[in-house]
Amino acid sequence: MGGALPTSAVIRDVGPRDGLQPETPVSVADRVRLIEALITAGVTRIEAAAFVSPKAVPAMAGAAEVMAALPRSPDVTLTALVPNLKGAKLALAADVDELTVTISISETYNQRNVGMSSAESEAVIAAICASSPEAPVDAVVSCAFGSPYEGDVDPAAVAALEGRLRDVGCAAVTLADTTGMATPRRIDEVVDAVGPSIGLHLHDTRGTALVNAYAALQRGVTRFDTSVGGLGGSPFAHGATGNLATEELVAMLDDLGVVTGISVEGLVDAAALASALVGRPVPSRVAGAGPRSRLAGGAP
Repeated sequence: MGGALPTSAVIRDVGPRDGLQPETPVSVADRVRLIEALITAGVTRIEAAAFVSPKAVPAMAGAAEVMAALPRSPDVTLTALVPNLKGAKLALAADVDELTVTISISETYNQRNVGMSSAESEAVIAAICASSPEAPVDAVVSCAFGSPYEGDVDPAAVAALEGRLRDVGCAAVTLADTTGMATPRRIDEVVDAVGPSIGLHLHDTRGTALVNAYAALQRGVTRFDTSVGGLGGSPFAHGATGNLATEELVAMLDDLGVVTGISVEGLVDAAALASALVGRPVPSRVAGAGPRSRLAGGAP
């Protein structure tokens, strides 16, 4: 059952990392331009880079250079994805504000994504937390609402993993609908088991990301990962398309009176830049049609 909506929500734009990761590599300078456009739009939490092997993920090469080129502000949190302790040390040396690490509730997906078992990933995350007291760690749990390999996921198993991740030192846990298997009913079931003090990272593979976000808001969830333009997707799961578009979620939240501090118009401008950088239209419908405010005063 839904409840009263929260008065505000926190959005982390993952477009410069998750959105661009599967694309033909975009230059460091252009990635910096995209991050600056998001900051101009009012985004205060951005996943800016990934400290991964450039051989494995060519699009994320130059992570330290991206971080070095960005303006710093106490009002903006810059996050980096790290796959292991080596990546964490490189990210900390580049003065990131927050680390994200990934683990999957799906054993098969975890093996394909990071080449180790879920239990091994838990141990790696514990080591990263122990080695980085200066930067909080957010563990992103892939396939939290269903696996393309094992199928449905038991919400109790998600809750148990979330508890273990917090026990080893994770400051936050974000549940990812990696292949778009979530529905509002499944959002309810998982939030029932885990509680609302989690983030959600929603994909729009089956067109349910926005309604899932609304269902989560009704349950008290206030933290969301989104991607400018709706870019992104997992290379390790067939058919896993892009993230919930930042401008689509902010446009809905604006209409609901849920404060984010982010300008939809500014996000549309950032999405246009993202489109130019990847060389094609972005999936976001708000980026294509514009916000509702553009219709004021006389559209038929």
